[in-house]
Amino acid sequence: MTTRAKQFISADQLLEHWQGHRNLTRRVIEVFPDKELFEFSVQGMRPFSTMVVELISIAGPALKGIVEQQITEFSEEVFQPKTKEEILARWDAETEVINHYFNQISEEKFQETFNLFGQYEFPVYQNILYFIDNEIHHRAQAYTYLRSLGIVPPFFWERF
Repeated sequence: MTTRAKQFISADQLLEHWQGHRNLTRRVIEVFPDKELFEFSVQGMRPFSTMVVELISIAGPALKGIVEQQITEFSEEVFQPKTKEEILARWDAETEVINHYFNQISEEKFQETFNLFGQYEFPVYQNILYFIDNEIHHRAQAYTYLRSLGIVPPFFWERF
């Protein structure tokens, strides 16, 4: 006997949830002072700009790879911003890339395994959850940085 599990969340709801996190991360980038965005760190952690480049280098390229069934190596070298404005512009452009490719993933495809960047073979839905988790992790580091700088970060629950 085969039973089908009831769906907890739709693809549209998952994308909306993810984009809510992306909206919040964008607001965190905006409140960072320009110099500190690129230079400030705590206890040897990377500056937040470097973490944001990582996030930009993962989501859009990974979704493109999933949809096109192409495994590419992960690289943060392609985008090396010098200003907050460059980061925000690229963040916005990657949001559109995410929307474009995410909407091409079928319900069945979410369950298929994909070898992300040739390193991690998990179902597509787990890869997407990893993208979201990784962003939350780095945004939490940014909150620590902002608090250390005496700046109150955006409320974490205000994602839209």
